[in-house]
Amino acid sequence: MTLPTWLDPLYEAYEMRAVDSWAIEEQGVPSLELMERAGEGLARAAAEVAAGGGGGRAPIRVVVGKGNNGGDGLVAARVLRADGHDVDVRAVAPLDQLEGDPRVNLERLPGDAPGPFEPDALAGSSCVVDCLLGTGFSGSPREPVAGAIAALDGQDAPVVACDVPSGVDATTGEVAEAAVSARLTATFHGSKVGLHVAPGAFHAGDVRVIEIGIPRGAPAPAAVGRIADLALGLVPSRARAGSKFDSGTVVVAGGARGLTGAPCMAALAAMRAGAGYVQVAVPASVEASFELRLLEAMTVALPDEAGTHVPDGVDEIARLAGRAGCVVLGPGLGRTEGALAFARAAARAVEAPILLDADGLNAHAGALESLRERAAPTVLTPHAGELARLLETDSEAVSAHRLRCAREAAERSDSIVILKGDDSIVVAPGGPVAVSPGGTPALATAGTGDVLSGIVGALLAKGLDPFAAAAVGVLAHVRAGEAAARRHGADHVIAGDVIEAIPAGMRSRAA
Repeated sequence: MTLPTWLDPLYEAYEMRAVDSWAIEEQGVPSLELMERAGEGLARAAAEVAAGGGGGRAPIRVVVGKGNNGGDGLVAARVLRADGHDVDVRAVAPLDQLEGDPRVNLERLPGDAPGPFEPDALAGSSCVVDCLLGTGFSGSPREPVAGAIAALDGQDAPVVACDVPSGVDATTGEVAEAAVSARLTATFHGSKVGLHVAPGAFHAGDVRVIEIGIPRGAPAPAAVGRIADLALGLVPSRARAGSKFDSGTVVVAGGARGLTGAPCMAALAAMRAGAGYVQVAVPASVEASFELRLLEAMTVALPDEAGTHVPDGVDEIARLAGRAGCVVLGPGLGRTEGALAFARAAARAVEAPILLDADGLNAHAGALESLRERAAPTVLTPHAGELARLLETDSEAVSAHRLRCAREAAERSDSIVILKGDDSIVVAPGGPVAVSPGGTPALATAGTGDVLSGIVGALLAKGLDPFAAAAVGVLAHVRAGEAAARRHGADHVIAGDVIEAIPAGMRSRAA
């Protein structure tokens, strides 16, 4: 597998081990030299954070384990002492357990030898450097490391993490028990998946990549990448000689009495994202409200019962889909038996690409495999609760294992899955994973999920590859949220503000 050029590669733990092995064994770079460079970069980060923390001449405390992370910390302590900082080193393991490069750097350390770790020893620090566990860690920390992690989280000084915050799985972002919460993570050679996927992303703080002297040509990550602004260049512009249909036709199917806002926002977002022709298929008894609110979209009245969709409308959806580049199914659909049956039947009948959102997803709870029967591409856009229903688990399990659950859903449904969140994850079945560059609190408001569905629907209708359409849509959504927050303040953004900011979001982050 090769990552698209518009993804900035993120390393899984085994991929980083392969890089280290390649550099040391095939390129002849001494491992001690790599550790020296890592420690120097870590020292610079710690000094910067200590200076910014208002700690004055308070000591920097470096907490080390017995592995290579501890060796990096010993190098950092030596560099910081050479630069005149007061540095107190604390070890969670007996010093006679250190071997190899960490042992060499223990012997090189000037001044006081590391003392045993005690939680009270952290009081009054200007900065604490976490060098307990590295990228090879997974599972639950054991004592005495578990107690040290708790102590680091219980003190007030800012923490700088060495490579990965201790307790975070570098490959998945999972946190089995507890993990250090860092102000800044100094990670080596390239960033790691777990620093950008929740919950690990919420422990990493700012992430800074430190070059450590790995030669050019090192093995590159192949499974996961962060969506780069370069992806926005994949969106085709409207041609002078084209028509509204050439710009992409989107059908939004949803809406019920009391839930008319969601399909309106999806439709408006699709238009702002560049779709040339949008049709909104809604229950006949509520069509008038859509006619008043959507001046640029076309409405189609479908059979209904008490203002909700029923399976009798599926033939009309299939007909509309014959000219559409994408059908967005589910916004505001409702959960009546008839509406859910309509969604399941429509997913089977529509031969165009389809995006399932909201109750279009809930209609397939426990029946993901039925989507494998579709010949055209399918994109699913669940949040944690919706994905939990699809997988017949609970939302806490999804939140704890986001990458694993998104991959499972993609494989079982043979669909592209966008697991929404601050770290929105886009997964292709058997293929690569794209991770959002980080959202904004502005998007934590009702209706922004419908906006995302409209954006991705427009990109699918324009003919983008489904994985690319999902990833570009996620990025444009984040950038639009950022633009709306700059204008209104993150706490005051509503979904309509994000829709209006879509053009800026599709240009660049700085727009």
